[in-house]
Amino acid sequence: MITEKHKENTVDLTAVNEEIRVYVRKVDKSLGMKIKTEEFTYSDFFENKMLIIHAIKYGLPYKLFRKIRDITPFSEDDWAAYLNLSKKTLQRYSNDPNYLFKPIHTEKIIELAEVTNFGKVVFDSTKQFYLWLNTPSFALGNLKPAELLNDSYGKELVMDELNRIDQGIFA
Repeated sequence: MITEKHKENTVDLTAVNEEIRVYVRKVDKSLGMKIKTEEFTYSDFFENKMLIIHAIKYGLPYKLFRKIRDITPFSEDDWAAYLNLSKKTLQRYSNDPNYLFKPIHTEKIIELAEVTNFGKVVFDSTKQFYLWLNTPSFALGNLKPAELLNDSYGKELVMDELNRIDQGIFA
């Protein structure tokens, strides 16, 4: 469920960008990829598919997940459902400052973050993107795009539809 907080506020990405830089440095250090992180942003992260692959294997720290969660339209219940975890488990993870999500959960978090990041770009408005996510789409079988985000195939359908909208191709 999309919360009012997310509909009304334009979120400052500064905290997310800082946290993504810290994370990329850790992944880079363990792999020796030599990524220039001084100006590295959240959006840059999604452009580097090899980095994403390595990040999934490395695991995502809860601290970064918290920052990502704060800029997405999804509630704690939504995140628990998408990750196939209980809310109580997510709360327990939040108490461990060094917790790293397993690869399966890291991949899902990154997928949802990627959809949200691209959706905000396509719609030029956080509020409009969130409205679109919860409106049945003829092109998506009259399902709400948010309903398709439970699995990778659904995520790809949503990303394809966002690409069509971005290119001005409407069903």
